[in-house]
Amino acid sequence: MSALLIAEHNNKEIKPFTLNAITAASQIDQDLHVLVIGHSCEAVAKSISEIPNVKKVIHVDDSVYENYLPENFTPVVMKNSENYSHIICSANTFGKNLMPRIAALLDTSQVSDIIKVISADTFLRPIYAGNAFATVKSTDAKKCITIRPTSFDPAPTTGGTAEIVKAEKAEASDLTKFIKREEVKSDRPELGTARVVISGGRGMGSGDNFKLITAIADKLNAAIGASRAAVDAGYITNDHQVGQTGKVVVPDLYIAVGISGAIQHLAGMKESKIIVAINKDGEAPIFSVADYGLEADLFEALPQFLEELNKLNTIQK
Repeated sequence: MSALLIAEHNNKEIKPFTLNAITAASQIDQDLHVLVIGHSCEAVAKSISEIPNVKKVIHVDDSVYENYLPENFTPVVMKNSENYSHIICSANTFGKNLMPRIAALLDTSQVSDIIKVISADTFLRPIYAGNAFATVKSTDAKKCITIRPTSFDPAPTTGGTAEIVKAEKAEASDLTKFIKREEVKSDRPELGTARVVISGGRGMGSGDNFKLITAIADKLNAAIGASRAAVDAGYITNDHQVGQTGKVVVPDLYIAVGISGAIQHLAGMKESKIIVAINKDGEAPIFSVADYGLEADLFEALPQFLEELNKLNTIQK
């Protein structure tokens, strides 16, 4: 049997993490089919068909799917899942909202947030906030799997010639209705995929003080993150939260400012390639995972950091 991956997109283009999920899914089963659900999303279906790892694209297009509602997407997945041994999607907001519904309807045990494919039925996944790893073998005939996208490279986007097959819509739910979407518009890199991330914690003291981080982020072309403590204190909105209950990031450079390093935060960033910590508490747990640590008052260190960046007059692109 084949594997079916549920694509995340905005009806115009593929979301980046779908490419990472395709890489992982193709390691599970080389006969990989991708389900594209949306409205007027022919361009998305075509672009996915050009990914070399994809063998078939199943395209379900209807106005009811213009906006993502898991209550409407789930029946479509169920309708198209019969001939597949694996149902797969990313372990992000999209997948975490959708896959448990599918697993429940299929009466199967979901395998979540895998970071390595050992075989078609055996996977590695983090547990205890990333402090341990479990090798999990699924004996279910039909497996529901979510992929930690930052653990896999994105699939190439050219060279494929997959067949595109039109499929019928499923019955939509009348229990849920889409009202509106409010999106934060930003010229910054997306937090989940940025090469450089600078995050602030409770030590920032207030939301106004995040302007110190913003100035440095502008110079480094970095995404801005935050600890849960900073979010809970109202310093910054929760779409910036990094950690077990926020976003998992694996940038080339992660700068933690005024973050103590609670286990929940470390779970979301400790796989970063280089970690720099700035904290006046030399005993802060963040230093245990940092490649470079600066024991200093952030209100002195950040202006000096910005001054040096201004001297260099370099902005990463």
